[in-house]
Amino acid sequence: MDHPRLGRYPAARHVIAHLSDTHLLEGGAPLGGRADTVAHLERAAAQMMRMSGGLDAILISGDVADMGEEDAYRRARAVLEPVAEATGARLIWVMGNHDEREPFRAILLDDPDGGDGPVNQVIDLDGLRIIAVDSSVPGFHHGVLEPNTLDWLDEVLAEPAPHGTIVALHHAPIATPLALMDILELRRQEQFEEVLRDRDVRLILGGHLHYPTQGTFAGVPVSVAGALAYTMDLSAPPRHLVGIDGGRSFSLVNCFDDAVVTSVVPVGDHREITSFGEQFLAEVEALDEAGRLDKFSRKREWVTDG
Repeated sequence: MDHPRLGRYPAARHVIAHLSDTHLLEGGAPLGGRADTVAHLERAAAQMMRMSGGLDAILISGDVADMGEEDAYRRARAVLEPVAEATGARLIWVMGNHDEREPFRAILLDDPDGGDGPVNQVIDLDGLRIIAVDSSVPGFHHGVLEPNTLDWLDEVLAEPAPHGTIVALHHAPIATPLALMDILELRRQEQFEEVLRDRDVRLILGGHLHYPTQGTFAGVPVSVAGALAYTMDLSAPPRHLVGIDGGRSFSLVNCFDDAVVTSVVPVGDHREITSFGEQFLAEVEALDEAGRLDKFSRKREWVTDG
């Protein structure tokens, strides 16, 4: 059922939940002996379950597994496939530096015979094109776009999509203040920029950094999702690289006809401070503009419990 809009902007044409860096281990073992990565993914899944009918895709931008183990990929599917089914969302898996190509293909993409070359994919979401680009380097943690991947991407982008394109890769082409992370950045960015210039790319999605951030590359907005395994502490002393057991999040990507908006969703069982439910919204929708302003915009003494 379509509901009336209460402001100038229409509903988004496409909505994508953008997750990253789950770092699951075989048997559900805790990462570093401390972080229950399966539980954190399950918590994010529970929050996405509330968005039934409101998601077109769930995109995981790499490092699904920490060691590339088959059981880790099976666990990721077991958690997220029920969410995709319940919400009607398409699951999109993107390779990361901790992932291994052959089990990634076999378990997540149902492609046991795909070989060990770059895992590049094109997915159509009712006219919105998602291009998943493999920036991983077997045996290493830095990123590289291989010449054949750049040629393939250039060929795909030669034809525009009806609602434009989103490019997703693990190693986001964006600066970071984190010590040492420059070593692990994406190589061949100049060639990547040449391929993206003057094409229909509306947004670049990435991971790898373990904190949510934004920027631009080749004139295109870049959105990096926060990690679900652990978060980098940007307030750590200079020249220190510190991961903390907190601050987990995923992102929502709302694609409108002429704009893209990304938002950060905190993950966790947090105490509710204030809430306006469906009944209140229905009451507001039934009013004219003056009534809506009086009911919700007029300054009052809002009272909250607790």
